[in-house]
Amino acid sequence: MKEEDLDSLMIKSYPPGIKRHIQIPEIGIYQQFCRSASKYASHVAIDFMGNRISYSRLKQEIESAASFLKGLNLHKGDKLTIMLPNIPQYVIFFFASMKLGISVVQMNPMYMLPEIEYELNDSGSRNIVVMHDMLSKVLPLKEKMLDNIIDVRVEDYLPPVKALLYKAVKKGKSEKLAAPAGIIPYSGKSRNPAADDESIDPYNDAALLQYTGGTTGVPKAATLTHRNLLANVNQLIEWFPEDFKESISYLSSIPFFHVYGMMTAMLTPLMQGSTIIPVPDPRDLKMTLNIIKKKKPTAFPGIPTMYHSIINYPDLEKYDISNIKLCISGAMPLPLELQKKFEGKTGGTLVEGYGLSECSPVTNISPLLPEWKNRRKPGSIGLPLPETYEKIVDIDDGITEVPQGVEGELLIKGPQVMKGYWNRPEENKQILVDGWLHTGDIAKMDSEGYFYIVDRKKDMIIAGGYNIYPEEVEKVLYEHPGVSQCAVVGVPDAHRGETVKAIIVLSDKSVTEDEIKKYCQEKLAKYKVPKIIQFTDSLPLTPVGKIDKKALRHDKN
Repeated sequence: MKEEDLDSLMIKSYPPGIKRHIQIPEIGIYQQFCRSASKYASHVAIDFMGNRISYSRLKQEIESAASFLKGLNLHKGDKLTIMLPNIPQYVIFFFASMKLGISVVQMNPMYMLPEIEYELNDSGSRNIVVMHDMLSKVLPLKEKMLDNIIDVRVEDYLPPVKALLYKAVKKGKSEKLAAPAGIIPYSGKSRNPAADDESIDPYNDAALLQYTGGTTGVPKAATLTHRNLLANVNQLIEWFPEDFKESISYLSSIPFFHVYGMMTAMLTPLMQGSTIIPVPDPRDLKMTLNIIKKKKPTAFPGIPTMYHSIINYPDLEKYDISNIKLCISGAMPLPLELQKKFEGKTGGTLVEGYGLSECSPVTNISPLLPEWKNRRKPGSIGLPLPETYEKIVDIDDGITEVPQGVEGELLIKGPQVMKGYWNRPEENKQILVDGWLHTGDIAKMDSEGYFYIVDRKKDMIIAGGYNIYPEEVEKVLYEHPGVSQCAVVGVPDAHRGETVKAIIVLSDKSVTEDEIKKYCQEKLAKYKVPKIIQFTDSLPLTPVGKIDKKALRHDKN
């Protein structure tokens, strides 16, 4: 489909009031934040456990941190690794880096030494911000590959009483660590003079190196420019219903180190004058529910496992979650039954979106207007965001567009598409062709421009010459009333090459393997029916909360 034809189709399919073409400011991220801070100076930017930080104060904190970084001899073009949970220092050092033209490398604080070493070495980052409780993870790398370890403490941004309680709980538990040269404590209490802003080329200067598995191979960093990230911010805000375009509150539970969390729970809210309510550990459901009950956030970007955990919490009736009105689910498919149950509990709107680290990350969302609930399309990731172009091409040649409704590889073009993978010129030639990003995802498009992900190309199971998409099998399993959670993977098979294995968490323990197989046989072609059924009490999750299929594939059970 030609780009102008997709434009015409989107104009017909978009909800009222949403523009297909938008203006994206040609400035740096920090400059855009300054506009927000000026307009909403007295509004609360961060509400961290009761410590309410206004936009004007946050700007001062960022200016001070930028001067601190400059004092450590960090300059434009350098890299700063941020290895923190969702605490105020994450926001402060992120924007301080943007001010100075430093590229942020986002790192999972749950990583172990080999993973930390790999990303530091690959990115060339020689400076890291880490929480004091996690210092021992990076100390072995100090002499080998780090110039500075910036040591921050969560209690520095807690309200006074909570800070004392936190210290009391930690007393005697904290590791006694020697402090070699290069470990620099940062409390945020000193006020350094403001450093000059660096001149930013939004189209070429890298704001973020975001590590991802990509479509193939080892982890690699998607290079996201200031323009990429600001484009996605403005695309999302344009997509929101009018009442949600500015000055709302967000439950910022999804980790900032994940590009989806960074974009939907930190960057976009702060660019629209909203309040973010960071949750340091999203797995602490009791804390999360208490925050929802007390702070009454309006928006809750998340992933299905988060929503699933909340609606299945044993004492949910003790908490009022009815203030949640706007939820965008990403990172994995959203089961229809989960969507219905969560909306029933909150009275809000929960829709599925889609994106990739390579796209800053959001490219598609279903309409968010409450009155459009009856027009939603189950299983669809929605429509391409403003300025986003998509097409479906033949899986084998990667070029020929396939007819409407036919499955093929999804290609994406738009201002949010990455500059390329960091230091991967040959791979960039394969994945970025004439401005189009090859996603590696198998998808189809219907007559109204709604897209549907069939499955990841790399997750496809090939059994006896047949292509099998795990998501298709999982959708059938989720329809069984006795299935609570499931994952489908391909495992080696001497005869078929691979065979289908389903790992299932039951809500009804009386369900048997034979019953599951018979149920699938009624809904799937024979070659798609799982040959191996494994029941388990829980599925392994990645730190972000996605089902860890890599771990399941390597499980010998």
